[in-house]
Amino acid sequence: MIPWSLLDKVIVPGDGKELQLFQRDSEFSIKVGVYELMNSHVHNSEDALAKLACLKIGNQPKPQILIGGLGMGFTLRAALNNLSVEAHVNVAELIPAVVKWNRSFLAHLAGSPLNDNRVTVYEGDVADKINAAHNLYHAILLDVDNGANGLTQKENDSLYTLTGLNAAYAALHPEGVLAIWSAGPDAMFVKLLQKGKFKVKEMYVPKRSGRKRGGQAVVWIATKHEDATM
Repeated sequence: MIPWSLLDKVIVPGDGKELQLFQRDSEFSIKVGVYELMNSHVHNSEDALAKLACLKIGNQPKPQILIGGLGMGFTLRAALNNLSVEAHVNVAELIPAVVKWNRSFLAHLAGSPLNDNRVTVYEGDVADKINAAHNLYHAILLDVDNGANGLTQKENDSLYTLTGLNAAYAALHPEGVLAIWSAGPDAMFVKLLQKGKFKVKEMYVPKRSGRKRGGQAVVWIATKHEDATM
């Protein structure tokens, strides 16, 4: 078997953990310590996060989207593929190296989505964008750490508190949707979303496209308006 090659590494700002980018043939992996955060061969659930959110706002002529977490660009690519040409997508990525990797080593994986003129990149905390907005975003997509329990940045936990969810609620358009990726289910977090006035649908999505094996991720679709289809 072809061994993994280390392409780059960086210390996560404010955390001290080392984020590493590896390649093995056509496969790429981003790890923190021994934990694999993402793999280029396993992104079906990231695609689904964007598709499910965009489906809910399909009637918006000029949708404003906020994506928290760039990853390997797959969520961004799926969003762009499901949005109108007049959409605007803000991507907030806390770690500048991840943006650099998406413009170099990883660019080809999702078809260079950062080159799309509908995209604006913010190198900073997605919470900054959320807290600065009011009734602005038609969709907020959060693919930060492992879901409701942060893995790389403990500061990210604040996104999933009631205060963080209230901020997201305020930042959303009246018919907006909050879509959150998680490595697994979390009944307490669903209750917290409901306490934050969201109507929630929990969906299980295969991590690998077309495969029963490989496990499932969870995508929560939370709307701030009453929707009979939920």
